[in-house]
Amino acid sequence: MAPQRNAGAGAEAELPEYAGHYRLESCLGSGGMGVVHLARSTSGMKLAVKVIHAEFARDREFRGRFRQEIAAARKVSGAFTAPVVDADAEAERPWMATLFIPGPTLSEHVKRNGAMSPEQLRRLMAGLAEALRDIHRVGVVHRDLKPSNVLLAEDGPKVIDFGISRPKDSELRTETGKLIGTPPFMAPEQFRRPREVGPAADIFALGSVMVHAATGRGPFDSDSPYVVAYQVVHDDPDLTGVPENLAPLILRCLAKEPEDRPTPDELMRELRSVAASYDTQAFIPAQRTSHEPKAEPRHVETPRERRPRTSRGLRTALAAGALALAIGGGLVVHLAGDGPAPEEDGTRTASAGFRAWETESVSGSTSVPQCSYGAGKLFCAQPGVVFALKPSDGTLLWRHSVARTRWSKPPVLSGGLVQPLTEQDPRLEGLDPSSGRARWERKTPSHSGLHSAGNMVLFTGAGGTVTGVDSASGEERWSHRIPGHSVPFFSSFAGDGLAYATSQSDDATTAVTAVNPATGSVQWEAQLRGTLKPVGAQDGALFFLSVGPDGDTTAIVRYSPGSRAPQRVPLPVPRLDPVVTVRGGVVYLLSRGGALEAVDVDRRKRLWSLETSVNRGSAPVADGQHVYVSVADGRLLAISARSGELVGQTPSRLSENAGWVASELPSPVLAEGRVYAAAPNGSVFAVDARNPSRW
Repeated sequence: MAPQRNAGAGAEAELPEYAGHYRLESCLGSGGMGVVHLARSTSGMKLAVKVIHAEFARDREFRGRFRQEIAAARKVSGAFTAPVVDADAEAERPWMATLFIPGPTLSEHVKRNGAMSPEQLRRLMAGLAEALRDIHRVGVVHRDLKPSNVLLAEDGPKVIDFGISRPKDSELRTETGKLIGTPPFMAPEQFRRPREVGPAADIFALGSVMVHAATGRGPFDSDSPYVVAYQVVHDDPDLTGVPENLAPLILRCLAKEPEDRPTPDELMRELRSVAASYDTQAFIPAQRTSHEPKAEPRHVETPRERRPRTSRGLRTALAAGALALAIGGGLVVHLAGDGPAPEEDGTRTASAGFRAWETESVSGSTSVPQCSYGAGKLFCAQPGVVFALKPSDGTLLWRHSVARTRWSKPPVLSGGLVQPLTEQDPRLEGLDPSSGRARWERKTPSHSGLHSAGNMVLFTGAGGTVTGVDSASGEERWSHRIPGHSVPFFSSFAGDGLAYATSQSDDATTAVTAVNPATGSVQWEAQLRGTLKPVGAQDGALFFLSVGPDGDTTAIVRYSPGSRAPQRVPLPVPRLDPVVTVRGGVVYLLSRGGALEAVDVDRRKRLWSLETSVNRGSAPVADGQHVYVSVADGRLLAISARSGELVGQTPSRLSENAGWVASELPSPVLAEGRVYAAAPNGSVFAVDARNPSRW
């Protein structure tokens, strides 16, 4: 392959064919410092590789600054940035490879589409506030936040280019001859006292970026960088055209003195009061072109008996990658210890002749199906219908109509019958798993919650009385209040046999009562310190997340009723809204923002951490070898339970309504050596659990 030619007038006429092991395919953009290429790793992963111009590669001081940029980018969570995959600051032409994030820059979007709508602006500002909180939390100040350094990805804005000085971006330089930023988006202190620039300078830049997104121009505009510098330091910003409900907040960001600007946390609180629903929909922009052919649309047949489709695997995922979120391929992994090898799982048996499959939406809606496994079948629910699928090929076995509801739980097999627990349906039913016909039906009084535990269905009445109904017969077995809980809500966990009622009090304690679901009798009670949320049970012990006063999860707590001694394991970093699974003494947490980590409670240490770059995901499930997570764009991810490396992912399966985001993401289902998952396009699909790299 001949070297690529540079069509522009740059420092070199020919561009390299490779950077390290990464093949450079096309130019995504160029600047004063270097050229950014679309590249592929040996396995086919799409990357953005920045290759430094030859003239700067000969500058020893510049190489030192480039090493600092690499270090800064690596410190920041990949949830709000393009994670660093590889880099070589000592190469003849220094380079850095990050994951390719599909989506235009904010600058490109505004140039192409004009000013953003108020709803888009609120989501953009919230996403940038979250990004800056993440960046500042690890001690990094960006110093050059501007529209061209904000990528509009499907799951929110991503901030790129850390700590970079661009010698050709402007004529404005410091006394050392080094550019300290981009004048229209610099804070006053960057001109007045550049050595004292702190996190507040990024907040000022955020305010300028928001004015650009709202109007197509900056709050300080001039053809001369020196005039802009004077305006930034002395003049009031021009907010003409900025939505009235955002203008006061943006004006605070543009305060002349750093101490007068809000912090990222204050911004997020203010934005919640501006619009409580600013983060309920994803902003999915037009995607960047990467000069690759479009994937052919999949043809789906809809005969009388629903026929499953066969997955095309990772090749299709790459071809259709413009709709997929970029994911940290296990390369941004922080190993906090060697950790024991997770035990093997005897249920991972080979499925001879099994082929991956995918079904259409059974209900015709794009609601994500909620599924469970039992009696050799896959039981799922969508609004208005419960249905069963054949696990080997996805054939529809039966369907049963129910009250149209938004499902928060999958139907479960209890007492030998399928229990569709519909919160909005006054009926309680037990369905034959072979035919879907109702074996029994009973009306329930007004209730505040339904829960299946053991071979019982528990419903909590509006007044707090709990009634236990036998799943096999539909007969009431007991009805009474649970001591210590005014309106109890239950949790239960596979293989444990108990139902747990928990209540939090104003004095930051949590009351826990373990109940035998068959009789309603109390097995044990405890009053534990902290605001605790039960997330798993194993070997007679109950696992909790400990939530701090600001809403972040700060620790894992394991309580053994025999010893009555809680064991608390602090998390290295507080996490927001994690979803959890417990297996083999290891707690796997996926937090909002994309951090997935494994914590060994016995050894009181984190085994590994992976920044997945996804904003929201399901509760993980684990089988001893892998950890599986479903994410908002319909992909299924497989991560090594031993090392925390991403080892496989399926193609995205987005809803046709690209602005719609599922409020609940059901966990994948593991059975018979396969992984079953559901997607926002309403489909259910299955892949072989033995070799995720071939998905």
